Amino acid sequence: MLYYLFKYLHTLNFPGAGIFTYISFRSAMAIIGSLIISLLIGKRIIQYLQKKQVGEVVRDLGLEGQYKKQGTPSMGGIIILASIIIPTLLFAKLDNIYVLLMLLATVWLGLIGYLDDYIKIFKKNKEGLAGKFKIIGQVGLGLIVGMTLYFSPDVIIMEKVRVSDLTLREKKELLDSAKKYAAQQEVSMERKSTKTTIPFIKNNEFNYSWFVGFIKEENRQPWTWLAFVIISIFIVTSVSNGANLTDGLDGLATGTSAIIGTALGILAYLSSNIIYAKYLNIMFIPGSEELVIFASAFIGATIGFLWYNSYPAQVFMGDTGSLALGGIIAVFAIIIRKEFLIPILCGIFLVENLSVVIQVAWFKRTKKKYGVGRRIFLMAPLHHHYQKKGYPEPKIVTRFWIVAILLAVLTIVTLKIR
Repeated sequence: MLYYLFKYLHTLNFPGAGIFTYISFRSAMAIIGSLIISLLIGKRIIQYLQKKQVGEVVRDLGLEGQYKKQGTPSMGGIIILASIIIPTLLFAKLDNIYVLLMLLATVWLGLIGYLDDYIKIFKKNKEGLAGKFKIIGQVGLGLIVGMTLYFSPDVIIMEKVRVSDLTLREKKELLDSAKKYAAQQEVSMERKSTKTTIPFIKNNEFNYSWFVGFIKEENRQPWTWLAFVIISIFIVTSVSNGANLTDGLDGLATGTSAIIGTALGILAYLSSNIIYAKYLNIMFIPGSEELVIFASAFIGATIGFLWYNSYPAQVFMGDTGSLALGGIIAVFAIIIRKEFLIPILCGIFLVENLSVVIQVAWFKRTKKKYGVGRRIFLMAPLHHHYQKKGYPEPKIVTRFWIVAILLAVLTIVTLKIR
């Protein structure tokens, strides 16, 4: 909102108003604003939750110090959501399709998480929102994101295309706009594309049409769209659930998300700058620079929440926060065409997810085979395994953060590995 105000003031030659045209300034304001909002409203929301007795109900898991968490306010994800949404509304361009998608993802999964927490705490139902409804919500968001990115005319990328691969319409536009390109074998142009980034292969590019390569080329387009949407749904569902599972120790999911958000913000900036994109030989995505504003608000919100969520936590984010954080990360990565980097960037979430899947699968298999279920880990998710081994909670969290930083650096480095 402030962007449009200062843009208008700039047209009137108001001194200093032009500073709002700079991404760097608006990003700085977004991160500072989200930090201030989280710190200012955090204490008040915690007091309100305590007054309403919105406390954590601890199950007996045999973990050291777990009962110290009994009664700690939950649903603190509201602090994170407010600290992301308000600065984004203030400093980002609200007519940007990518910003709108990120706001939708934040509110959508935040509401699903809120319903889950509400049922658990106020309705005294430990199961919370039925799993099928969570999945329906996640699938719905993935469907909307996938369809919007595929069909919206505002979603385009700059890519190098062989002239022989252009459609008749594109060839005509090319000839009309710049006849000098007609003799070239390859040109750069803005167009709808189903390409994405994948490391360790030539040009770091992968086309979703590969999934439907068995279909005749002239009939592939609708099936390529279907493959893109299915992958989008899978990524949104898996990453949001991974963040949810990771939220088991004070500051673990929050700090890990802040690190991932920083890496995504860097990737968005590189993808939005034609000079850096050309140098790194990655996709130039016009309009994605506004995602840097959102990423800045996201980083500020998670770091600000750590003020209250670090050990010993004064508040837990609950599903209100964890589902939203995972969904935000997933949608952000899909938008900037870095979704196939998620297994590296979100390695902590992936390992936490896999530890549960492996534990459950092995237990069921051994129970069927031997009559008694056996376990690979002392307890799943993985962070509880280390708790069982006697590691102090702050040490586990800090070491997970260190691994997350290494994975974030590795993710960015992959841009130059082909």
